[in-house]
Amino acid sequence: MKPHDEKPARFEQQTRATLEESVSRTDARVRSRLNRARQAALAQLAGPQPGLYRNRFFVPAGMAAGAAAVFVVLLVWNQKTPHPEVNDGSQSSLEDFELLADGEAFELLDQGDDPTFYEWAATEG
Repeated sequence: MKPHDEKPARFEQQTRATLEESVSRTDARVRSRLNRARQAALAQLAGPQPGLYRNRFFVPAGMAAGAAAVFVVLLVWNQKTPHPEVNDGSQSSLEDFELLADGEAFELLDQGDDPTFYEWAATEG
């Protein structure tokens, strides 16, 4: 053995002796409880974990419920907010009716204005 390998070997021997001495000084009842706790921990690691299999169903179900909730919220929110780019025609027909009912709108032609401009504007609109 090399000289630097002797130190870890001696350290290991001293550590082992110290641990064995502390175990021999421990009460038999405490050792028994420690051993049972160790065996229970090892059995729990080796056996199937029942909570893990039971909860596997809840993860996809929870994700589906969350997605459905987001869909419903977005659907309700979109119905409440007005869409300015959508024109259903109800507002414009009311404005057209007001223009037709107003007698002053047609007086512009009576004042000698150029009727060709109004024809051009009507075809452009």
